[in-house]
Amino acid sequence: MAELITSGQNPKIKDLLALQEKSRLRREKGLFVVEGRRELEHCLEAGYQIDTLFVCPDILELTDETPLLKNVISTEQSERRNLTVFEVSPAVYGKIAYREGTEGIVAEVVTPELTLAKLNLPENPLVMVLEAVEKPGNLGAVLRSADAAKADAVIICDPLTDLFNPNLIRASIGAVFTVPVVTATSEEAIKYLKDKGIRILTAQLQDSVLYYESDMRHGVALVMGTEATGLSQAWREAADAHIRIPMLGRLDSLNVSVSAAILLFEAVRQRQ
Repeated sequence: MAELITSGQNPKIKDLLALQEKSRLRREKGLFVVEGRRELEHCLEAGYQIDTLFVCPDILELTDETPLLKNVISTEQSERRNLTVFEVSPAVYGKIAYREGTEGIVAEVVTPELTLAKLNLPENPLVMVLEAVEKPGNLGAVLRSADAAKADAVIICDPLTDLFNPNLIRASIGAVFTVPVVTATSEEAIKYLKDKGIRILTAQLQDSVLYYESDMRHGVALVMGTEATGLSQAWREAADAHIRIPMLGRLDSLNVSVSAAILLFEAVRQRQ
């Protein structure tokens, strides 16, 4: 039977809250926090290992839409997976829940190694590359678009935010688990793409053509930088083509997540 936690001062609860708030602690422990049935189901589907579960039986309702999660919570499976399960009271769950309406379940998950070597790309892949994007909400939104466009990978170069920041996981609605995501330096990513024969298309205003005039039917990497500074010179020089989205108003840029969605779905359109 799972241990019942009824106090927010319980050391396990304090550790969980610290893990949510501190990226340094997440790196040190090799753990991050996921909450919600849908997000955890995607996490399990992607093969991530859950270390500890915090379940509020008064709130949690498992359905046929979350078969993996339903199976994992069973006593037999949790013991087989060496998984620790705690039951928490509604009051304690209210303390640990990062957002409202997350259905009564929070997990500490083992952080995987996310490197270029882990990618297994198909022929003619569609890859999204983001350089030094720092806002978790933007990264999460790009991952949702990448999932919707069925991109083969997202490479995050020189990241300025923790990939397992709770805000990023929340903004991605679990897409951080449904799309292959890796991190690398820009130099590593450029070499990887060149070695694989994947065309590099950089989104930039200077010396560029309209995005729909560039061929995206074959293996291609769509590369975007920050709204403030754009892409580094290394990417501009490595590019096979520079592309831009036409700006008809007085402003000269779109939110990076909006731009990413436009470019990804142009690739989808061309490939149909």
